[in-house]
Amino acid sequence: MEFTGGGRLEVRITSADVGKRVSVRYVTESPAAGARFTDAVGVLTSWDNSVLLITRKSGESVRIAESTLVAGKAVPAAPARRRGPSATFPELARATARAWQPVESEALGEWTLRASDGFTRRANSVLPLGDPGLPVADALTRVRAWYAARGLPAYIQTATGAEGAQELLCAALDRHGWRREVSAEVRIGALAPIGDLDADISAVRLTRTVDESWLRRYRRSGEPGPAVRSVLGSGPSVWFASVAGTGEVPTAIGRCVVDGRWAGFMAVEVDPDQRRRGLATSVMTALARQALDEGASAAWLQVEADNDGALALYDGMGFALHHHYHHYRWAEA
Repeated sequence: MEFTGGGRLEVRITSADVGKRVSVRYVTESPAAGARFTDAVGVLTSWDNSVLLITRKSGESVRIAESTLVAGKAVPAAPARRRGPSATFPELARATARAWQPVESEALGEWTLRASDGFTRRANSVLPLGDPGLPVADALTRVRAWYAARGLPAYIQTATGAEGAQELLCAALDRHGWRREVSAEVRIGALAPIGDLDADISAVRLTRTVDESWLRRYRRSGEPGPAVRSVLGSGPSVWFASVAGTGEVPTAIGRCVVDGRWAGFMAVEVDPDQRRRGLATSVMTALARQALDEGASAAWLQVEADNDGALALYDGMGFALHHHYHHYRWAEA
């Protein structure tokens, strides 16, 4: 990482650069090794009381004392992907939201408050894609009251790591007492290679509606009520896939929502005793071929960063990280 200017290390950022992507080098103290240099790259989300806060693309925040800075500069946004589909953060955020629609929603400026009787954080959190129309502190008060009136915890969904994402909002939430509870990755890839996989799809059944059998395999549904069926059935063009098992529970399931050029994959699950047999690949290939028939060309999915098995599967299918998303919960006293 090069910081030199005329042969010298320079700190070329100030508090006026809050909101920009920066690269800094600073000194940390190590009891074992003594002082050493460390680098940090991310969005400068605050510079108060001689302390910098830098939010990395993963959502992790780094606090750096101004006195430890050795070098720093503003840097351009990360270069666009050179393969696969291109997508802006707002486009992809709206596509993912249309594929998982809440039972109830209300606008707060350009924020959307969503509730679905507690079924999944995605359907019971604020989607803040713009200005709430009032100061953030006041907007957060409104959010807490809205969810409290429905007997639900207050969540806000944010994103980091893409141009136009919400690192500044993440920092504001942290300052106002909200705590990050769950993080995951949004990945994108070309759809045609998934549909072209050499997978046996003869046993995969596709339906337009979710049935009791499918729900028995879906681990998030619990005791499925109206909200579960409503959220799962929402979206422009929804398909459910299943592979029959020996009893009443399918061996594998999946869900796909086709929305213009996008096909979103969700709820891909396989019986733990039947894994490594290619069933997840078969389910996704069958869904991808259906989406291709409807004119889609790009794919997205969301996966938790510690799900090693799923990450390996999706890496092999050509999915690449687009951004991270997080759910912040109001940390009630």
